[in-house]
Amino acid sequence: MPNLKNPSPPADGYRGRFAPSPTGPLHAGSLVAALGSWLDARKNHGKWLLRMEDLDAPRCISGADQEILRQLLACGLTWDEEPTWQSQHQGRYKKALERLNQLQIIYPCTCSRQDIANTLETRGVMTPRNQEMVYPGTCRPHPISAFDEVERLATEVAWRLALPPGLTIHFEDLALGQQTQDLNREVGDFVLHRRDGIFTYQLAVVVDDAEQKITHIVRGADLLNNTARQIYLQKTLGYETPSYLHLPLVLDEHGEKLSKQTLASAIRTENAQQALQELRKAARHLGLRDLPDGKETSIAQWLLAATQAWDRKITSS
Repeated sequence: MPNLKNPSPPADGYRGRFAPSPTGPLHAGSLVAALGSWLDARKNHGKWLLRMEDLDAPRCISGADQEILRQLLACGLTWDEEPTWQSQHQGRYKKALERLNQLQIIYPCTCSRQDIANTLETRGVMTPRNQEMVYPGTCRPHPISAFDEVERLATEVAWRLALPPGLTIHFEDLALGQQTQDLNREVGDFVLHRRDGIFTYQLAVVVDDAEQKITHIVRGADLLNNTARQIYLQKTLGYETPSYLHLPLVLDEHGEKLSKQTLASAIRTENAQQALQELRKAARHLGLRDLPDGKETSIAQWLLAATQAWDRKITSS
């Protein structure tokens, strides 16, 4: 793992979170994110919250949320406030969308993915496989005014955020250093509410982090590309911007990110020894060394040693 910078303690107390999607049980990659965020919260004597990001109902698996809770508890990764489910907070996302409409910076879009691909192709732009297509602005009105339709959140259209020209976001990642993204060139106007009626990750995560007063976000590097647009949304909605730390991904034998979509195996936590073994593998991936490896070591003892190792790693960087 890259060297970590040691941030100054937050004035109002550290509040971190782990926010899995209940599309299946935890695998090795998601445990790395859970452990890294938990250790950072414990090192800072802060709170660690748990949020189920279950807005995309068609992808969620019944009972997966409860299995994730069980796996975390089996690994000793306890949370400090009651877990929350995004599906229970639709009203807060609607209010945020209405606020953006009042600012006259969102608009309805009827483009399909194929429409976008075709438009880009006519402009000589080819998007590499597995990369996000930059929206070409096909449906963007000029000028943009407030829309009555947003009140009923019509499901036949998506709602996009209109980016101002020359929008480049700079931020400091506590693990990866200075980051820059030109949102116009690399992303384009992005969707906040999908055509199927689902609020997008970009909007929901920003609103939830603000509602829960999250000060530090520790998550996998696969989400690094989302950070700039989330920071822009935070600033637009008048929210504070948390500190960010992105962790190295766990890859499979093909060099692909370990995920439920690639049929990653669930971690084994049927007993304490299995859970401890999974934790040890996650800690090695995070670059933590010299942790107790004896059979007599309890999970609580190991987590204390891991927290101290995380602290040493950060303070020595």
